[in-house]
Order: sequence, then C-alpha cells, then structure tokens
Amino acid sequence: MSALAERWRTMSLTVRSAILFAVVAALVVSAAGSYLYGAMRQEMVNRSDMQVTGRIDYYRKLLSQRFLVERLVANTGLFENMLGNEQDVLIFQLQGKKPLINVNPGRLTLPPVVPTSVGQPQRLAAVRGGETSQGVPIRLASALVQLEDGSVLQISVAHVMANEQKMLARYLWRVLAAVGMAFVLIALLGYWVMRRELRPLRRMAAQAAAIAPSTLSTRLSEQGAPQELQQLIASFNAMLDRLNEGYQRLTQFSADLAHEIRTPVGALMGQCQVALYQSRSVEEYETLLSTNMEELERISRMVENILFLARAGNAHSALNYRTLDIAAELQRVADYFEGLAEERGIHLACQGGGRLWADAMLFQRALSNLVANAVRYADENSHIILWAGTEGDAQVVRVINQGPPIDAAHLDKLFDRFYRADAARSSQASGLGLSIVRAIMTLHDGEARAQCIPQSPAARIVFSLIFPAQAQRQA
Repeated sequence: MSALAERWRTMSLTVRSAILFAVVAALVVSAAGSYLYGAMRQEMVNRSDMQVTGRIDYYRKLLSQRFLVERLVANTGLFENMLGNEQDVLIFQLQGKKPLINVNPGRLTLPPVVPTSVGQPQRLAAVRGGETSQGVPIRLASALVQLEDGSVLQISVAHVMANEQKMLARYLWRVLAAVGMAFVLIALLGYWVMRRELRPLRRMAAQAAAIAPSTLSTRLSEQGAPQELQQLIASFNAMLDRLNEGYQRLTQFSADLAHEIRTPVGALMGQCQVALYQSRSVEEYETLLSTNMEELERISRMVENILFLARAGNAHSALNYRTLDIAAELQRVADYFEGLAEERGIHLACQGGGRLWADAMLFQRALSNLVANAVRYADENSHIILWAGTEGDAQVVRVINQGPPIDAAHLDKLFDRFYRADAARSSQASGLGLSIVRAIMTLHDGEARAQCIPQSPAARIVFSLIFPAQAQRQA
C-alpha cells in the first residue's frame, strides 16, 4: 500500500490531475444517475400501485351493480382480456371457497394480503410488494365487494413489473455507460487542459535548468506567468540574487586569498632561492630563518582568521553568553595594548561602562581588533578613546582615534574581507581584522559601523559596536 501511495505521489501532476478530474466527474454523474434511477424506479412503483388500485376500484364498482355469481362465472374470458398484461394476476373468490376466476398465467403464489373491507375506499397505502420466483417485483392488493345477491366476493389484483424491470435495467446500463464515457472524456480533456495550463511551469523549469554558475545573473521571467507562479518566481529570483551575491563574494574571496598567500609565499621562495645561490654565514642563515618565521606566523594568523570567518556562519549555538562588566573589559584591552601604543606615543583612555550580555572571548576579540586597527593607523602622539554607553535601547561600544581621513566610498567596505582603504600602509595587515569584527557582531545579532568626522588637522575615526536591546535587558 505504501509503495502504491509513493507511486501516486511521484506521478506526473498532469496525469494525477486528469485522473482526479475524471474520478470527480464519474462520481458526479454516478450520483446524478443513481438519483434519477431511484426516482424513476419509485415513479414506476407509484404508477403500478395506482394501476392496481384503479383496477380494484373498477372491478368493485362493476361487480356491485351488474353481476351475479352466475354471470361472473360465465364471463371469465371478458375479465382476462381486461387485464391487458399477460403476466398480471386477477382472482375473484368467494370467502372460504375456491376462486371463481383465476387469471394467473405465471402461476404465481401471491403472499397473503389483508383485503379492504366492504364500503371502505381502496388506498394506495394498502398495496403491498413482493417478488416472483425469478426475482421480478410485483405489486398486489385485495378488496371485498358485495354482489347484488348479497354474497361477498374478494378481489385480488397483482401487477408483475416485468416491463418496468426491463426498462430500469436498460436505464441502468445507460447510466453506467454515461459514467464510463464521462470518466474517459474528462480524463482526456483534463490531461489536455492541464498540459496546456502547466506550460508556464515547464517554461520556468527550462529557464531554471539553463542557469549555470556562469549565468547566475539570469532571472526567471514573470511575463505571462499566472498569479500562482508569480510568487514562486519572485522567491526563486530572490534566491538567485542571494546565490549570485554569495558566489561573487566567494569568487572575490578566493581571488583575494590567492593573492594574499601568493605574496608571502613568493617572498619566502625568493629569499630561500637567494640564500641557496651561494654559501652564507651562520648569522645570515639565522637572519633568513627569522624573517621567514615572521612571514610564516603572518600566514598562520591569516589562516586562523579565515577559519574563524568560515565557522562564524554556523556558530550561533556555540556562543557562551554571560553578563560582562563593560568598563572592566575596556580596561583589560587597553592594558594589553598599552605597550604597543606607547611606542607611537599614543595614549589609551577608557570612558563609560555598563553591563552587557555577550560572549566574553568574542567581545574581547572584536574590541581588540578595533583597538589594534586604531593603534596601527592613528596619528602619533594622539589619543584613542574606548567608550561605552547606551543609545536608545541599544548598548554601544566605540573606539575613537585621530588619523588620516577615510573617503566615504571606503567606509561601507572597511568590514569586507581583505579590503584595505590605504594599501600603501597595509603591508603588515591581512585585511581580515574588521571582517572578524563584523562576523562577531552578526553572531550577537548586532551591527558594526565606521564613521569619519572631518576635523583639523586630522579626522576623527569612530568604530561602533552596536548590541541589540536584548543584550542589555538580559544583562
């Protein structure tokens, strides 16, 4: 049964619809035919009852006025001819005696029927039903009549519905034929209609099949599509937009990654080739190994950052949330970078505070990346401010420094992978630090923003970490 159900579910939608249309049509025609058959059968029964009742009324009236028992016996043939149907039954019988007239061509045995009393009108409700030995239905009734000589005669009339049964049988076959024809015709018409109406879906499938990685910019056309498919086409095109955007980012990321790795690897190979070109002193080899080690450490950090970004997309369930004291976290990061900042004469200052519901390790990493970026690009002998507070319902953490102005066209791209606003000053940076910041904020359902406020003589660069209101309420 399950295999049959599975086969039905995987069957062509056109064929399934055609079959269902045909089944519904067959059921409707069958119901209509059954109703008409029943109505016709009941009408024939009513007509037979009226015929039986009418004969009894006629014979009662006739016999009560003109006939004696002797005349009745002498005119048997007259009553036989009056029946009109060679299978009908007519019996005249004095109570307690043998029938005077017994017109019964089929020698039917009639079931006992209570006769209508003398003087009582014959009613349709008094007609009873039965069957012959061949299963042919009969309708019969009986009544008493008083003759002129005072004797009481019982009249029994039965109508054999042989002709009616034949007519009903022919009608039933016609109903069955109509059901079969309706099933076949509706199935064929339904199949043709469904194939015609599903042409937009087949056209949509052909367009979708033609889309390849090199043609992700192609979109399904909504022209001529029915309303039921327009929403599907719009959703499919939206999915293609997301796929194309992701594919373009992946392509750009792969190209940038290859470029970023090729440069240090090429440098390492060049240095090794130069060193192997001729014999070197131990000091020169140590210098070479030290330089190569720095490059390898840089590549290792880049690989770790790339792995972090790759895993960040599915790390919502892995976050270790807890309540953080923002002021303490700011001071901890400031203390860590204090030595590096002093080398450039930069002073780190912490302002504000509050409580935050976040992953402590990821929050420290995002904040550290912003501070490291600020220390790297801030003007010498300037100040870097680590500020925390609330704006509306959001908890905001900012890193503010003074440095060269950043063009507005670069601000939205600073958080892209491998993007550098100033390539000349980024030889030691991987271009992934701010990307990691945005990934961490995405994990926290927050947002990372960059802002450049022109001032004299240097611009004011503001990086903001905006945590949702939920992070503040849970803290």
